[in-house]
Amino acid sequence: MDRAPGLSVRLKLTLSYAGFLMLAGVLLLAAGWVFLDRGIHPGLIFVPNYRYTVLRDFAPTAAIALAFLLVLGLVGGWILAGRMLAPLTRITDATRTAANGSLSHRICLPGRKDEFRELADAFDTMLARLEAHITEQQRFAANASHELRTPLAITQTLLDVARNDPNGDTSELVKRLHFVNTRAIDLTEALLLLSRADQRSFTREHVDLSLIAEEATETLLPLAEKRGATIETSGDMTPTIGSHALLLQMTTNLVHNAIVHNVPEQGTVWVTTSVHPKSVALTVENTGEKLTPQSVSNLGEPFLRGTARIRTDHAGVGLGLAIVKSITQAHDGILTLTPRAAGGLRVTVQLPAAPSHAGG
Repeated sequence: MDRAPGLSVRLKLTLSYAGFLMLAGVLLLAAGWVFLDRGIHPGLIFVPNYRYTVLRDFAPTAAIALAFLLVLGLVGGWILAGRMLAPLTRITDATRTAANGSLSHRICLPGRKDEFRELADAFDTMLARLEAHITEQQRFAANASHELRTPLAITQTLLDVARNDPNGDTSELVKRLHFVNTRAIDLTEALLLLSRADQRSFTREHVDLSLIAEEATETLLPLAEKRGATIETSGDMTPTIGSHALLLQMTTNLVHNAIVHNVPEQGTVWVTTSVHPKSVALTVENTGEKLTPQSVSNLGEPFLRGTARIRTDHAGVGLGLAIVKSITQAHDGILTLTPRAAGGLRVTVQLPAAPSHAGG
């Protein structure tokens, strides 16, 4: 945005200092003149032109004093303003550096806590978060590109094989192409859902997590029966505010993961909702292999999957828990992943409770 040139802040402060000092000097000299004028003895009023004589002697001294104050105010004000605005200059330089694309620079303003120090620390915090966010986005874009390229490469290979072998089994080719295309569509839809949650572009309404948990459980019950898993649900009404569609997707992903990543037979999935003073919680637990805290801490990252996940028919696209994490954050909630001592995973989503409407 183009603006007309104006005086610098340092010059404005310098003129302000000098002007204030001159004003103080004028007032001081005026007070001195009044004191001299009132100090003339009444018996001396017969002296001709006495006031004129005093004023004649007082005026040059006053002028020299005002000139000295003006020079002192300008020079001292310029130096003081420069020292006071030095932190602002460092902040401005850091801002320009960040505007040129370098987010690794930090101000690290020394000294005690004051307004400039608070501004510099806030700016450093913003740069750190922005750098981490951009790094995460770049890593996500690279992973997404790799994941999207895989089904396209497989499709190209299948088509090349079919073209070189016109007499091949087309039914098998169609079956494989359908499977690969379905995976690509699922990945694209997951990416769109993740982007929607990150942007928080959804309508908020009053919802009950317990009802959403029941809906997700009923939908995935056939899958659980097919894999020999049992789903147990319990809990009270858990009112919160958010998107019904996104929270349903979040719960469905959690229950789906709990079913798929379970013991081969006679596995169990526990879906529990609970109410706390200022929050509500959804907890999904399952039986399964023992996990370490280190492996669990990375499960919410996009496209990070174990080998068992990749080789199953219901492995998904590697965005299940990443979507859960994004939806939870979009609803100002907290996602906690904890390995169970007996094996399996415990996932807890804690969301703000809906405000109560007391008093009608």
